[in-house]
Amino acid sequence: METPMIELTDVTKTFGPTKALDGVSLTVPRGAVLGLLGHNGAGKTTVVGILSTLTLPTSGRARVAGLDVVREPEEVRRRIGLTGQYASVDETLSGHANLVLIARLLGATRAQAAARAEELLELFSLTDAAHRAAKGYSGGMRRRLDLAAGLVGQPDVIFLDEPTTGLDPSARRALWDVVQRLVRDGTTVLLTTQYLEEADVLADSIAVLASGRVVASGTAQELKDRVGRRSVSVTVRGADDRAQAAAALRRAGLTPAHEEDGLVLTMPVMDSTAVAQVVRATDEAGVDLAGLAFSEPSLDDVYMALNHSTGR
Repeated sequence: METPMIELTDVTKTFGPTKALDGVSLTVPRGAVLGLLGHNGAGKTTVVGILSTLTLPTSGRARVAGLDVVREPEEVRRRIGLTGQYASVDETLSGHANLVLIARLLGATRAQAAARAEELLELFSLTDAAHRAAKGYSGGMRRRLDLAAGLVGQPDVIFLDEPTTGLDPSARRALWDVVQRLVRDGTTVLLTTQYLEEADVLADSIAVLASGRVVASGTAQELKDRVGRRSVSVTVRGADDRAQAAAALRRAGLTPAHEEDGLVLTMPVMDSTAVAQVVRATDEAGVDLAGLAFSEPSLDDVYMALNHSTGR
């Protein structure tokens, strides 16, 4: 079995009397994205700090690319890239100069550094702004440059700590495209985020942290399945149709409900196969529907349910 690229086993971290992490265990295989969700203070950034060797675990074991973060920190740092919420590039230098500087610090020759900078500027759609000072970049451009800076050393693993915080939807989606491209090329990603849509789009698996503990983990669909709350809604054309449709749906074993004077009836269902049952029942009753929709829980529903159960 291939060695996981990220592995935490029963990791704890205390800061004085505060326990930031309390027995966290996570595993991420090569070329996968783990989305780490949680409120501010849940422990997400502490996990990233330990994995990137910026802070030591109090107990437990953490490994990156098969390397122990405590015993082999220098080797770990050679294998990783780290991008946080705020751009860490030099504002007075151009995008190209920033990337060349980092490459040179990592031991590349002038020619190698220039070639790598040009490659990354093209990857992140920054070629046209390559020789402009970074202080003149938009927020989305700065964040893409910061991510490019984290990739200069061609890391096997990259940690993205809330990388799209503060970006507008267009810039956020542009960054998502870049992350998806990196993963297709084999990079392993740990993504911390408070944007549930972001985790739904990017993550192969998700872990939810609360008070330093993993309170749920699995794929987005698995987490949604835990919450349930699937429903079918039908829109009728008038009050008479509403009464007729409601009676037909009850006869079919469903439990439709509607707001007072509303023309939409909504009923909980097990899965999407209930749509056919709804259509058949209303059709047999001669009800002409104006609309029909099936909905399933979102990650927002999962998050709210988990936070309620943990008292947050």
